[in-house]
Amino acid sequence: MNHATTPVTRYALGGVLAVILLNLLLRSFVRIGGVLSTLLIAATVAGAMALWFAWSTRRAPLPAERWRVLGLYGGVLALLYIGLLAMMAGQDQPSPMGIFLLAVHYLCYPLFAYLVFSARVFEYFRRAP
Repeated sequence: MNHATTPVTRYALGGVLAVILLNLLLRSFVRIGGVLSTLLIAATVAGAMALWFAWSTRRAPLPAERWRVLGLYGGVLALLYIGLLAMMAGQDQPSPMGIFLLAVHYLCYPLFAYLVFSARVFEYFRRAP
């Protein structure tokens, strides 16, 4: 069965917007911080993006769609994290450990999206009601 590719920009940008909003909510109002909030947000947003794709297309993403979603989602988040690093450098020179922790926090988001959008894991979301 040959499917036409779906424009995936809305999924990736919706995921980025959800990451920003959930980070603001959890870190500012609920006061959950650190790696716990990053993992929680990354897993929630990746799952929501996969459910949104499954519900709207009724199929698993094609490999090209999967890579476009991951590239756009990870790329926009990378630009935002580079901006955050630039703001950190403007106040004080960040330590190598600070840069490492920032990179670990960033990598959680595309990693969870990669795992959830994999063909094997995505089948679970596709069957969800």
